[in-house]
Amino acid sequence: QVQLVESGGGLVQAGGSLRLSCAASGPTFSTYFLGWFRQAPGKEREFVAVVCWSGDGTYYADSVKGRFTISRDTAKNIVDLQMNSLKPEDTAVYYCAAKRAFKSLDSPAYDYWGQGTQVTVSS
Repeated sequence: QVQLVESGGGLVQAGGSLRLSCAASGPTFSTYFLGWFRQAPGKEREFVAVVCWSGDGTYYADSVKGRFTISRDTAKNIVDLQMNSLKPEDTAVYYCAAKRAFKSLDSPAYDYWGQGTQVTVSS
């Protein structure tokens, strides 16, 4: 099984930056996709970004495109989310997730989930 642990969340002012990290344990296959989702209070869980474990292909939600960058270190089993130019609307619990199927990568139908890390952006 795959276990995911997020870190790096915190409080930051609008316009600031944070770097989230997701440490993955267990076997990892070249067909896996690692994604970041977020969920604000009272809202649905929302896709943020995804990266292929091999090949480094990426895809971003329109709301974060140009501001966030997802990357992975396959040797260390880590996927990062660099968040720049943060806005108050980015405030949410951010979750790391993993799946193997190359289907619906922007939906929350992933196979494995971390516990989440809180990101709060003040105005």
